[in-house]
Amino acid sequence: MVPLPWPEPAPEVASPVRAKNYGRRVPLPVAVRERFGELFLDAEFADAFGPTGPAGWSPGRLALITVFQMAESLTDRRAAEAVRDRLSWRYALGLGLEDTGFDHSVLSQFRARVVEHGLEEKALDLLPARLTGQGMPGAGASSAPTPLMWSPPCAT
Repeated sequence: MVPLPWPEPAPEVASPVRAKNYGRRVPLPVAVRERFGELFLDAEFADAFGPTGPAGWSPGRLALITVFQMAESLTDRRAAEAVRDRLSWRYALGLGLEDTGFDHSVLSQFRARVVEHGLEEKALDLLPARLTGQGMPGAGASSAPTPLMWSPPCAT
């Protein structure tokens, strides 16, 4: 893995997302991208994802997908489908319409690698740190999600 910055949302995805009038309830993926941009940097996961081996999905993106997955109580399969099917998720991840996504098993493999390298605490600390950095009240360590977020949900 070579840490790379996430691309800006693709124009063919950003245009309809930005044109939609969400009213007061903006989808979480859109709100996260608008507020934070690249929320989880790939470099934060470098210890678990070495520079050699086959190219794979960005660990920073997989971490964000896991957050969205848990926020919506989705299985791995449903989360992988959301990456392929939902414009709001593509927007948040900086994916174009041509991106085919990934097999749902990638999510459990990602979580296992994060846990294997003891990065679950680090990964969970990144979100409150970014919230605090954005000046959001109540974003201290006490509001961090529990490590259970990283345990594999049902893979079907």
